[in-house]
Amino acid sequence: MPNAAAATAIAIQRYNPIAIINQGTAGGYEPTLHLYDIVLGVSTVHLGAFKTPYRPAGAGSSTLDWTPMNLMFEGSAANDSTARTVARFSGDSLLLAVARGVAPLYKRGRVLEGTIGSADMWNDEIDRIELFHTKYGASVEDMETASSAQIAGLFHIAFLGVRVVSDNTTNREAYEPKTGEACEDYVFLVVKAYVATRVR
Repeated sequence: MPNAAAATAIAIQRYNPIAIINQGTAGGYEPTLHLYDIVLGVSTVHLGAFKTPYRPAGAGSSTLDWTPMNLMFEGSAANDSTARTVARFSGDSLLLAVARGVAPLYKRGRVLEGTIGSADMWNDEIDRIELFHTKYGASVEDMETASSAQIAGLFHIAFLGVRVVSDNTTNREAYEPKTGEACEDYVFLVVKAYVATRVR
């Protein structure tokens, strides 16, 4: 996540982009998502910032009881109850429209809209995955998109996360690295179509 944020900031300062598309692979959070399906990030949520409830020594830990913290909140996210929400970043409406427009050209799987969850973790606990899916709407998880979306938003640059399902613990589909190449091909179509709208 820090690497994605730093890379996005450097790219913005060096290239002054008109838009940013963060693309790559992700793990599925729904059994109906299969390898090569692509999720367009209508929104992206940060799933790596939580406050744990007090538990005395020896009481153990339960991640399902943790409360999210919105680190975009000005003040103490840990101590102010109004910050106890997951940080959510919206995908740019024009980029989404363009991505929808070229979706029929993608033949390796389906192109769907959903929420991308990001954190520096790899979740294989079904109950935790289900919590992130039902409570925060996450369709897939990765380790970059939310950080990149946060930086793009601070610079007021159009942003869209695009993720291809490379594995899915909920239906036991194993990791397939070649899914990344399929996502790259699809995003290239999105970029060409988006640039065409800007030229017009």
